[in-house]
This record gives sequence, C-alpha cells and structure tokens, in this order.
Amino acid sequence: MPKYVIERNIPGAGSLDAATLKAISQKSCGVLRSMGSEIQWVHSYVTDDKIYCVYLAPNEAMVREHARQGGFPADSVAAVHQMIDPTTAE
Repeated sequence: MPKYVIERNIPGAGSLDAATLKAISQKSCGVLRSMGSEIQWVHSYVTDDKIYCVYLAPNEAMVREHARQGGFPADSVAAVHQMIDPTTAE
C-alpha cells in the first residue's frame, strides 16, 4: 500500500491541548471508518504551526478526500518512495 506524508498548516498546532488533539483524532478516525479499510492513519507529528501525518492509502485522491470530509487542511500530500534511517549507512 502506498505511503503518504501530509503537511497540514495549523497555526498554533504545538499549543493545542490534549482535549483538542483528542477531538481532532476522533474526527479523523470517524471519517476513516466511514471511508473503509483502504485508508489508514499511521501517526502524526505536531510541530509549532504544522501537523505532519503519515497515511497508507491506494492513492493521493483518497488522502485528500479524507481531509475534505474531516475539514482538515492538506496543504501538501507527498508520496513516499523510499525510507532511510541510520541503518541505511551500514
């Protein structure tokens, strides 16, 4: 299944409290359930003004549809072609 990184511009994201992040997560999961098993949220990274999400999906259109239905920004959606980490250097 293709992997995507989604960049969501959300000013003040790093200051969101636990209850707000929980509500956002619940909304996302609800939309995912309604879309079926073809799309999966892996995890997200919350920074000062952005949230970077990693998803598995058959195509970019499905990732963007999840964002549309959830009311989330999807300012950039990029397909992951390779993964590297420190073990790549060995």
